[in-house]
Amino acid sequence: MLPNVALDQLLLLDIETTPGVAAFEYLPQQLQSLWQEKITKTAPDSVNAAEDYASKAGIYAEFGKVICISVGFFALENNRYHLRLKSFYDDDEAVVLSSFLELVNKFHNKFPRFQFAGHNIREFDIPYICRRSIIQQLSLPQPLQLHGFKPWELPMLDTLHLWRFGDYKNYTSLKLLTAILGIPTPKDDIDGSMVAKVYWQDKDLPRIATYCQKDVAAVAQLILRFKGVPLLKEDEVVIVK
Repeated sequence: MLPNVALDQLLLLDIETTPGVAAFEYLPQQLQSLWQEKITKTAPDSVNAAEDYASKAGIYAEFGKVICISVGFFALENNRYHLRLKSFYDDDEAVVLSSFLELVNKFHNKFPRFQFAGHNIREFDIPYICRRSIIQQLSLPQPLQLHGFKPWELPMLDTLHLWRFGDYKNYTSLKLLTAILGIPTPKDDIDGSMVAKVYWQDKDLPRIATYCQKDVAAVAQLILRFKGVPLLKEDEVVIVK
């Protein structure tokens, strides 16, 4: 698979999101009403808007925010691929997004035909970044101005879609996919359901960034597996500060 994909022209990414405020009661009154309206339509069985806000608001760009974006780049060294990881994280979402968008512009200048790569980035990460950037009044780089692209022209390599093989009813998590393909991954000390607590209660952004970087590394291994080349060794993954 992927004979025409140039690994050094992929910008791998993963994001971590959280509810926009620490608890439902801190929302302005209008947004409380709008949240109740949204959750009633998207989850008809919902009975407690406040509890649902804590557990679900982070997945909706209108009510959540981006707290971390981790990226990865492939480089060929001594006939083996290496991966460089970098994370942007901050309490100020505009700082996180601005840093990432600046990187996208630089990458696009270097590789005009580059692709974003990640797991479920078509339906989640990329749309979320774009929506939150508009909310923060940030200009989208040309590669993220997606309204003019046909679906098959989108500059995205999505490992979820690769595994679907055209079956759009199927959803397979990154954790499950790496497990069934025999790809070793570091043991996580948190999972996605814990990010909001680690952020709002523990106030431990670096821990969240570490978790986010692991997902980028897992995506990198999946892409190498799909391409039929050797997986990364532990010392071939470098974190750039």
